[in-house]
Amino acid sequence: MATETPPPAKHQLPSPVEFTEAQASAEFGELRRAHRSFAFPLTIAFIAWYLLYVLLSCYAGGFMGTEIAGNINVALVLGLAQFLTTFLIAWWYARHAAAKLDPRAEAIKSRMEGGA
Repeated sequence: MATETPPPAKHQLPSPVEFTEAQASAEFGELRRAHRSFAFPLTIAFIAWYLLYVLLSCYAGGFMGTEIAGNINVALVLGLAQFLTTFLIAWWYARHAAAKLDPRAEAIKSRMEGGA
């Protein structure tokens, strides 16, 4: 005999006014600051690093062609470093989000859904 599980309880969706109030709250401002203080500087640094690589590739061919070991040159090492940097930033952001952003966002969500 199969037993039926009751459907999950539906949360009351917040009204547009409640969303506006939540957005104007100090708690949401702290969440936004925590995100921006991490994401903006890191984005600027990565774009600068990427543009440096592109500019070196365009205007410093001799330097980029410098062999380091065998057929491995500076351009290859810096190009692979671009991939490594991308993965490191993604890992670092995931840690930052789990530690600083997710708890704050979950608190706001719980309050908005009436669970706080």
